[in-house]
Amino acid sequence: MKRLMIGNAAIARGAFEAGATVAAAYPGTPSTEIVSNFAEFPGVYAEWAPNEKVAMEVGAGASIGGARTLVAMKHVGVNVAADPLYTFSYTGVNGGLVLVSADDPGMHSSQNEQDNRGYGIFAKMPVIEPSDSQEALDFCKLAFDISEAYDTPVMFRITTRLAHSQTLVETGEDPQPRELPLYKKNAPKFVMLPGFAKTRHVEVEKNLLRLKEYAEETPLNRIEWGDREMGIITSGICYQYVKEVLPQVSILKLGLVNPLPEQLIRSFAAGVKRLIVIEELEPVIETFVKTLGLAVEGKSLFSLIGEYSPELIEEKLLGIESAAQFGLSTQVPGRPPVMCAGCPHRGVFYTLKKMKLAVMGDIGCYTLGAIAPLEGMDSCVCMGASIGTALGMEKARGLDFADKVVAVIGDSTFVHSGITALVDVVYNQGTSTVLILDNDTTAMTGHQDHPATGLTIRQEPTARLDLEALVRAIGVKHVQVVDPLNLEQLQDALQTELQRREPSVIICKRPCVLIPHEPASQKYYIDQDICNGCSVCIRLGCTGLVYLDSPVKSERKAVINENSCVNCGLCAQVCKFDAIKVVEG
Repeated sequence: MKRLMIGNAAIARGAFEAGATVAAAYPGTPSTEIVSNFAEFPGVYAEWAPNEKVAMEVGAGASIGGARTLVAMKHVGVNVAADPLYTFSYTGVNGGLVLVSADDPGMHSSQNEQDNRGYGIFAKMPVIEPSDSQEALDFCKLAFDISEAYDTPVMFRITTRLAHSQTLVETGEDPQPRELPLYKKNAPKFVMLPGFAKTRHVEVEKNLLRLKEYAEETPLNRIEWGDREMGIITSGICYQYVKEVLPQVSILKLGLVNPLPEQLIRSFAAGVKRLIVIEELEPVIETFVKTLGLAVEGKSLFSLIGEYSPELIEEKLLGIESAAQFGLSTQVPGRPPVMCAGCPHRGVFYTLKKMKLAVMGDIGCYTLGAIAPLEGMDSCVCMGASIGTALGMEKARGLDFADKVVAVIGDSTFVHSGITALVDVVYNQGTSTVLILDNDTTAMTGHQDHPATGLTIRQEPTARLDLEALVRAIGVKHVQVVDPLNLEQLQDALQTELQRREPSVIICKRPCVLIPHEPASQKYYIDQDICNGCSVCIRLGCTGLVYLDSPVKSERKAVINENSCVNCGLCAQVCKFDAIKVVEG
């Protein structure tokens, strides 16, 4: 059966067809749809883990138990999972394990552009890279075979463009139930005491030598001979760009990018006059080719920053600026990202800016609070970093600054990696005020559930983590729960807690506006006779309001955009002239 599939859905299908029965992930763009798709197949177990480290550990346990297992995360998530991952590369597998790393060249939804092929090199495990959705399915199935044949976890590296692009895929039959291998204790293989680990390291090196031999003969790597004036070595989505721009060129397409095939590369290089490597981000392949003593071009032509495109390759190799050639403008009007109309985070950052506080931020929709017009965030490093950086700021600048600093973190992010940081605040006698923005979902990646929502990945009811009880159990004595759209209540809570010389938590609790809910009981309008165009309401940055500018000062008014307004009432609270009123009747 053939159908269009995004790369992420194809990976999930490939894992299912390979007989995988367990999958674990923490949602993160561009990887999110992999495990959510896998969860829809019959006879499998799938979960949203609290974070990527736990997902990797669940995957390791399932593999040791004999199940073929899929673990998925975005590239920065592998940083969180690195501790168990590196050691699991020593233990090896029982059932095959494939770890999907979804890298994000161009930083469409990420804080960096790291190239996770490096993890494969450092952890000494194979890295497979598909170039379209069909390969995503086929290569994923092969990855499980490689994992078991070479007793190693396999990294399956994709990028944003492949994850979310649709290509035609021919799917296979649903798999027959797979009998798990016999489980028996094997401490020398799976218990990584130093003595056992030393022995396992030897096995890892032996397996790597075997994988190097496999790299020379695997169908994952292939030469496509064409015009031999130029030969291009490439992998992943860049292969599709090269085929589009230079269909007649000779190509060495690499699907197994660690370990790389030395002899195949030498053979290809000997058959072309000019050798070029096209790879996004780091010069991983190019550096290896240079170690072979071969003359090669790569980053001298292409940047190691950002995402590539057919147009870029055409410009660099053919000297053609495609957009100009076809009379197309490259100037696209900018549209800055904004919080949704009615977002419960908006009032938080409006208040924090108004109070002139230093705000240590975190990863989530609320990171948009850093940009104009709210401009209510001072730092954002990684998942869960807000609480630790707030404590560090306090310790660096002293107690006189402590009442000017807050940490802001979402509910899912707090569960992911904020809990231990709050433990640190209490244990080390900090006085940090922490705002947990509880919108009852993992909103940024598409509204996935987490332990504090009370639902599993299959929408099954489960135990619901009580955030208020949790922070009290950690040792925080002062906890307030407020409505973030009640600005007076929020500001009073902040003023109270910032004065304390001990830790405090304010839980700003209101569901994400995109979660199905009852419509607002009140509807607002702007009295044009009272509005004087001061634009204070516009500074909320809400798309539910429009400012009608005019050369005539008296005609500069704000109006409600009924196409997006959800009648949250925030604008009415900030209007100093009572021009925003409730529709009566």
